Amino acid sequence: MTDIVFYHLTETTLDEALPVLIERSLGRGWKATIQTHSDDVRDRLDVRLWEYKADSFLAHGRDGDPFEAEHPVFLTSTDLNQNGSHIRFVVDNAALPDGLNSYERVAIMFDGNDESAVSQARNNWKSLKADGHTLTYWKQSMEGKWERAA
Repeated sequence: MTDIVFYHLTETTLDEALPVLIERSLGRGWKATIQTHSDDVRDRLDVRLWEYKADSFLAHGRDGDPFEAEHPVFLTSTDLNQNGSHIRFVVDNAALPDGLNSYERVAIMFDGNDESAVSQARNNWKSLKADGHTLTYWKQSMEGKWERAA
């Protein structure tokens, strides 16, 4: 069964935390998909991944780009797996996609300062737990480092 990981953002923004987790995923040899709820957030993250570091970037594609299957990282506002990802990041209060078991890992990232995001994460946790998935919960320390809490 797919490893489901919840990341509770409390000290940094999605724009700060996501690229680091994408780099770790790529370091494992995994392709990644980032699913957003809106095209606006998808487009903002598109720019962020190109400008992530002054001396490098995270190569990626997005909805509408050619050669979807070739991109190591793919940004989408759909529930499709255009690049055959091993890991899917569900951000921006996006709905969980169908076919969770087609991934090695699904990472659900949510803003701890957004009550609707926290509520949605709780509902996702209950639903996924009831479906028999193994769940892990990570929260940020005051320094912004990830600490396993459950």
